[in-house]
Amino acid sequence: MTIPLACQEQLLPGSDLIQKYALATALGYHAIELRGRGDLAFARRLPELRRARAAGVVLPTVCVEMDHFIGDFDPVRSRDAVRNLRSQLSVIAELGGVGAMTPAAWGMFSRRLPPFEPPRTPAGDRQVLVDALGELGEHARAEGVVLFLEPLNRYEDHMVNRLDQAVALCAAVGLPSVRVVADTFHMNIEEDDPHRALRAAAPYLGHVQVSDSNRYQPGAGHLDWPAIIRTLLEIDYRGWLALECRLRGDPVRALQQAATVLRHALPRPRAVA
Repeated sequence: MTIPLACQEQLLPGSDLIQKYALATALGYHAIELRGRGDLAFARRLPELRRARAAGVVLPTVCVEMDHFIGDFDPVRSRDAVRNLRSQLSVIAELGGVGAMTPAAWGMFSRRLPPFEPPRTPAGDRQVLVDALGELGEHARAEGVVLFLEPLNRYEDHMVNRLDQAVALCAAVGLPSVRVVADTFHMNIEEDDPHRALRAAAPYLGHVQVSDSNRYQPGAGHLDWPAIIRTLLEIDYRGWLALECRLRGDPVRALQQAATVLRHALPRPRAVA
């Protein structure tokens, strides 16, 4: 068994998705992970995305890229995030993809800086997230795709920082169309034991994003990639490894380094006698 590699679109040089995919496959990746901006911009890209799909570009997932998310303190902004994610789920379904992902929030509040206590209680946070995830999960199920919830580190989000917290929300929603994203950068900060966390989250783990300990490409930091891959194989992980990082050095060389590090960590297929 092996795990396919994807690369986020903004990391790849090229004038369009077809050029980007040609480079990605030459470097050892198997797909492009898309980015979904707000104001329904992702749906407006449908003509471009259909052309890429028709040309054979593999587009399994979309990662939301907005300045407000489902856990926003402002109900209007939270509803707008839900509206955009519903649209992104429908678009990725049309493209034959797997699903769309979102954090609870990003950069909205930190308990590490004054005033330290957010304006909503933990119970209020949970209810807002369960309601949004439930609505999006029903929409995802109807479209035949999955919504993925991504924990972020404590400096970027105060609500969902660890895999077990994301799992608890998925369990509360109770839909197979709501699953968890593991991001190796955030796990490096938040998880006491990343391998144990992955094993515990295995029944809900639907997607994995990869970057090294310093947020640069795999191989630029200190994460033990063979150990991480080994754990994913042990839990029979069936999803993608999607590169989401900053690039240190020449972009093409950095992308090649990341693909090489990840490929070398994966077991080689057995030769057929």
